[in-house]
Amino acid sequence: MNGQELSAALRSGQRVYGTAILSTSARWPRVVQKLGLDFVFIDTEHTPIEREQLAWMCQAYDALGLAPIVRIPAPDPYQACVVLDGGAKGVIAPYVETAQEVQALRGAVKLRPLKGRRLHQALTGEANLPGDLVAYLDHWNTGNVLIINIESVPALEALDDILTVPQLDAVLIGPHDLSISLGIPEQYRHPLFDETVKTIISKARQHQVGVGIHFSTGRDQEIEWAKAGANFIVHSTDLTLFSQAMAADLTAMKEALGAANPPGEQHGEDII
Repeated sequence: MNGQELSAALRSGQRVYGTAILSTSARWPRVVQKLGLDFVFIDTEHTPIEREQLAWMCQAYDALGLAPIVRIPAPDPYQACVVLDGGAKGVIAPYVETAQEVQALRGAVKLRPLKGRRLHQALTGEANLPGDLVAYLDHWNTGNVLIINIESVPALEALDDILTVPQLDAVLIGPHDLSISLGIPEQYRHPLFDETVKTIISKARQHQVGVGIHFSTGRDQEIEWAKAGANFIVHSTDLTLFSQAMAADLTAMKEALGAANPPGEQHGEDII
């Protein structure tokens, strides 16, 4: 799936599937290509990836038909431009709490290379852009996907305004930070957490904006939220899935061979 197809799918409510990629191995893209995914989520907020390495990863996955979506370290329009220049097909901005932040990111993702005062006027509606320039910008930014993280109580309070910003393709719920902000850290089965997630899903779909949650600890909950309307399915991480599969295999082998030291307990610290 390319960026243009991903954007259309997100807005229409079609389910799309991906996972977070932490491995920078040159052999990894070919492995991931065989999984039936639509996109990959590359996180630079919590993962140490250099700019050159990130560009290589984006272009490799894009060449294999997997839209590379990159989370930048902060809701910074300049950082959004950096990853797009490197080959990302979409940007996820973390911890967004205001419509103004979304507008600024829209300028970077949907209206570049327009900059400065002219960009400000376009974003605020102070001035209309000439038709030729509008057509040029539409063509230049075709396939660029704009996604923001909703992961705090202030973001929830501003959600209606956030969702009215034009050209926002999707919102991605950050479960760990959201649970912290709600005062129920990592209590993902708490009624308040579930109710909050479903409220975000409902409001996003009412505005024809895609919505999802990056989740690693409960496939049953992911399915339930998808049935409630979540269509941006970001399932786990390559590291988590490797760890779970290896732990399951080792446990089965050790039990069969009489060993008594099962793998250590898994925790949710990589839910990002």
